[in-house]
Amino acid sequence: MLKMDYLEKLEKYMTSGDMKFEFDNGTEEKRFEILEFLEKLMDVAEIADEHATKLIFKGGLLEALSGANQEEEK
Repeated sequence: MLKMDYLEKLEKYMTSGDMKFEFDNGTEEKRFEILEFLEKLMDVAEIADEHATKLIFKGGLLEALSGANQEEEK
């Protein structure tokens, strides 16, 4: 399910200027499609941020690191 290569391609599409070019030179339908995609991407990013916070700070990595630090102190 996790496709890092897709995220990297998406990142390159946005940072290379290709998305801006398509938006600036696209039809109204294409511009709407890009904006709709970005809106969904931001919604998903918000959910990802919530999950990362929970995984790290609520019984996940933070506790594991805390336990590791306690073992080192002994």
